[in-house]
Amino acid sequence: MGVSPIVTQWSSTPGASPWRDIAVVIGVTTLAIICSDYFNLNEFLYALTRREERFQIDEIPVGVIVLLIGLVWLAWRRYVHARHEIQARRDAEATLAAVLAENRRLAQENLRIQEVERKHLAHELHDELGQYLNAIKLDAVSILDSPGLEPTLPKHAAGAIISAVDHIHSAVTHMIGRLRPVALDELGLIAAIEHCMDQWRERLPSTRFALAVNGDWERLGEALNLTVYRLIQECLTNVYKHARATRVSLAIICEASKISIRVQDNGSCGQVIPGNGIKGMCARLQAQHGSVTFVPLNPGLSVVAEMPL
Repeated sequence: MGVSPIVTQWSSTPGASPWRDIAVVIGVTTLAIICSDYFNLNEFLYALTRREERFQIDEIPVGVIVLLIGLVWLAWRRYVHARHEIQARRDAEATLAAVLAENRRLAQENLRIQEVERKHLAHELHDELGQYLNAIKLDAVSILDSPGLEPTLPKHAAGAIISAVDHIHSAVTHMIGRLRPVALDELGLIAAIEHCMDQWRERLPSTRFALAVNGDWERLGEALNLTVYRLIQECLTNVYKHARATRVSLAIICEASKISIRVQDNGSCGQVIPGNGIKGMCARLQAQHGSVTFVPLNPGLSVVAEMPL
């Protein structure tokens, strides 16, 4: 990008105009002709060289004229080539500026999504864990402050504490799964996807889920595994939130040069609902040089994503 000011300054300089240079050349040539006519230079040169006629010195001007014509043609071609190079550099700089602006926008959007997720987790920690921890503390205080007065009190308090601990454990497990899918590290990508779909089957018993897997998925890196898992997770979440579908089919194919993912439902939405999840999905795919296409169906929606290997 540091070349841009120099190119702009050169192209905007008045002396850089080719017509001015041509005018200077024509003026100098005209002045040379006038001086030659005034001082009779041609006759002087002929008188000086006529005794050396055997060397054909008088034929040199013809060669010089051809040489000058060739130099003019070469200079014009270099000028046209330079203009094309400058225009190509300007186009490349404009494209680079647009890409950098898009990268800055995506980085800001990524930070905003992270802050939204942190805020949501903070609310869950406060609402879920804080209240139940206070309940556990109150039960423990009641046991401590009234020993032996009510024989059934310790049993009821212990049962309440166990229930609160179970709820806290479930909430913490859910938060950990949102932050990092444990099954992805322990079982691998395909097993983690199957586990995710089993969870959605429990949440949506009236929806039929189908999974088709093809290819070798053991050779992918951690970044690609996480991108594929998060993409599928976001698609299933959107089906749950917006589609009200009764049938969801998922097909993932790992070829030699690319990964293809297709999530299709027969829901009533039929269109993309813009939100943080869709933006995050697109940002993840762009980070892996991938692309996503949303195809409306009748009924339903098909999400097709591809990533190169």
